[in-house]
Amino acid sequence: MRAPVLTQKRARSLRRSMSLPEVLIWQRIRGHGFRRQHALGPFILDFYRARSRLCIEIDGQQHNLTRDARRDAWLAEKGVRTIRIAAALVLDDPDAVAEHILSL
Repeated sequence: MRAPVLTQKRARSLRRSMSLPEVLIWQRIRGHGFRRQHALGPFILDFYRARSRLCIEIDGQQHNLTRDARRDAWLAEKGVRTIRIAAALVLDDPDAVAEHILSL
């Protein structure tokens, strides 16, 4: 499913300005089939692995629970499983979080 052009452009921009927790995870899962800041429909996913239809979201304090629930429901309708991980967990032990992600 293609994303709107503006969503694709915003995703490109976000790839250049990832948060520290996102950078730490990307350094560890890069090369394992994941895409970063991937536009899917109207949304931009922090990390996405197409072959397993898996979305990984690194949640900081700015996340809106209502919007996240709506987004997760939309992704589930499309057959995409979403795993949410707190940014604080990534900062505490990025290796353990990356190992968990790669085990999925």
